[in-house]
Amino acid sequence: MKAFAAINILCIIWLTGCGVKGNTEKKVKDIELPVFELQSRDTILHRSYVASINAFQHVELRAKASGFLENIMVDEGQFVHKGQLMFTLNDAEFKVQVSEAKASLTSAQAEVNGAEVEVGRVKSLVDKKIVTPSDLELANAKLAAAKAKVDEALAKQEKARINLSYTTVRAPFDGIIDRILQKRGSLITEGSLLTSVSDIHAMHVYFKVSEKEYLNYVKGKKERAHHSPAILELADGSIYKYPGKIETMEGEFDTETGSIAFRAVFPNPSKLLKHGASGNILLTSNISNALMVPQRSVLEIQDRNFVFVLGADYKVRMKSFVPESRIDDFVLVKTGLAAGDRIIYEGVQNIKEGSTVKPRMIAADSILAIQ
Repeated sequence: MKAFAAINILCIIWLTGCGVKGNTEKKVKDIELPVFELQSRDTILHRSYVASINAFQHVELRAKASGFLENIMVDEGQFVHKGQLMFTLNDAEFKVQVSEAKASLTSAQAEVNGAEVEVGRVKSLVDKKIVTPSDLELANAKLAAAKAKVDEALAKQEKARINLSYTTVRAPFDGIIDRILQKRGSLITEGSLLTSVSDIHAMHVYFKVSEKEYLNYVKGKKERAHHSPAILELADGSIYKYPGKIETMEGEFDTETGSIAFRAVFPNPSKLLKHGASGNILLTSNISNALMVPQRSVLEIQDRNFVFVLGADYKVRMKSFVPESRIDDFVLVKTGLAAGDRIIYEGVQNIKEGSTVKPRMIAADSILAIQ
């Protein structure tokens, strides 16, 4: 009887154990996760770069003369044309300098006239052998000195006129006026900032790319007959209606960041873009037979990249791959994965190697919408 009771107890324990194991396996098989099948396809990728927006031309207008600011003929934000009068300084002192220079010139010219008469007189006396030739040389030297004084007086007069012209400040080109920093009646010193003018008929937009992206661009430039336009995303998230074009790039890389700046130009007929604004440059590139894995499907372990691949037995195994680049929420696969691999889309933190998964298949096309 005791032996029979022991056998019964063992049977109960064995059956209980089987029940637990069966429940565990059922629980594992009940793990339902979204799965997609990796597909190769031609795709258009969008890259986003932080950009700074600058006027086509932007210059500071500074005073080149000292004096009181007499008149301000423009207002902040006003559009001005090239050569338009903007500011005038008190010019009384400079007019006096012009008058003084003019008087000095008249005096010097009078000396030249007198010296020329003296040369003629001495020459006549030399011809008559009344005086020696050295007297004629002395007279010619005095004439040359008088002419030099005329040249000096002309230079001083021109300088006085230039200084007088500095009392008027005109627009260097067509553009928009920035803040006017001085008020009427202010004492202006040489070099004082009056305002700045921006030519915004077109805008230069600068953005930085990595050395790898730079090399890809330069190598692909020769192969592309038509370049994709640059798209500008404004600070509010809207897309600027006019596409731009990459014009040039800097001559060297930033040693601290390893990047190089590109410059794109955008038309600005509506004057919406302003100097100093910010945004993002969106560039598109065509990739043939691309394999793209969502970032949420990837595990990064010690600088290596893994995904969980679902086998025919519904068990998952970790598979490493080498990424080509990272674009937004996707990883572009270089090697390690192939079209047809069934990959766990999300929830990879909750499973491990060998886990059994009940797949909930989702279309690869829908992943773009999910992202």
